[in-house]
Amino acid sequence: MSTNQTFKIAAIPGDGVGQEVVTAGRTVLDALAANSGGRFAFEWSEFDWGSEYYERTGKMMAEDGLETLKDYDAIYFGAVGWRNVADHVSLWGLRLNITQNFDQWANIRPVKFLPGVTSPLRKADDTELDWIVVRENSEGEYAGVGGRNLSGRGQGNEVAVQSSLFTEKGCERIIRFAFDLARTRSVKKVSSVTKSNAQQYGMVLWDEVFARVAKDYPDVATESVLVDAMSAKFILNPEQLSVVVASNLNADILSDLGSALAGSLGLAASANLNPERRFPSMFEPVHGSAPDIAGQGISNPIGAIASAALMLEHFGLHAEARAVEAAIEQATASGALTRDVGGTASTGDVTDAVVTALTRTLAAI
Repeated sequence: MSTNQTFKIAAIPGDGVGQEVVTAGRTVLDALAANSGGRFAFEWSEFDWGSEYYERTGKMMAEDGLETLKDYDAIYFGAVGWRNVADHVSLWGLRLNITQNFDQWANIRPVKFLPGVTSPLRKADDTELDWIVVRENSEGEYAGVGGRNLSGRGQGNEVAVQSSLFTEKGCERIIRFAFDLARTRSVKKVSSVTKSNAQQYGMVLWDEVFARVAKDYPDVATESVLVDAMSAKFILNPEQLSVVVASNLNADILSDLGSALAGSLGLAASANLNPERRFPSMFEPVHGSAPDIAGQGISNPIGAIASAALMLEHFGLHAEARAVEAAIEQATASGALTRDVGGTASTGDVTDAVVTALTRTLAAI
């Protein structure tokens, strides 16, 4: 049987549990393709870049890694970070090296409350909660602007400068992205998050751009909230949220808070998008390499599998993305839960439960 479309995906499992969860996600995607009637397939290339590669070569990825990756349809990433490499070296050497150079400026992180998973948020027991954090992913506080100087003055006299970078272009494109996303949701609302009372230059620019762009979307409700107030809102009034857009640092922190409220960082999916599609986009769970449980087969694969669903959405396989998300919900509702969400299932158990549910769902279509 011939295949109508083949998607070329670069898999970078990276470090720690990244190896386990990328395997889980690939298993689910391959099961999906096997049940597609030949409509599509996935062609995988795996790269061994990460902290072990660094030990061998002194670099986190190959010198020509970016040139190699640019020809793929997408990148499926696991995690980065291990004890042998300083965190800033591993992050900038691999993950940020990809996101910055491929201008993956839009990072989306859905906050999903899954059946069978107990949330520490009491309101989640009887309130429908579902929102998306949209993160500016190319500049802001993670632009890498600054340096360390004056170490020659002796111990205790070195100076470090870390500057945030806000451009009108960068602010506008992520804010418009958030508004466009809001228009696709049942609750059409965008909440902008800054700290412009204390950061009076970059974040005031953000606020001004947000107010200007909002005029082009009269059908979308808006609010501007300071980041400390939004942290409280995530806990006290999360039912008021739909799309939350924020700078690189603020959205990073808020999205982790949202995932913790949903039950675990192990559930959290993300997409690093180059919306113009000049470069491949990258899809990854946000839980990190988790050295304390790596290799034990108990990591939660849901974040990686949900990230695979975001990749399907990016490919235009919308029904298939919904099918994977439904399979995740059926699996967690059935009690297939790893230790981080109060269960005893292994990584493989949860993966099998998702594949079983997915196969059953596809057979019924």
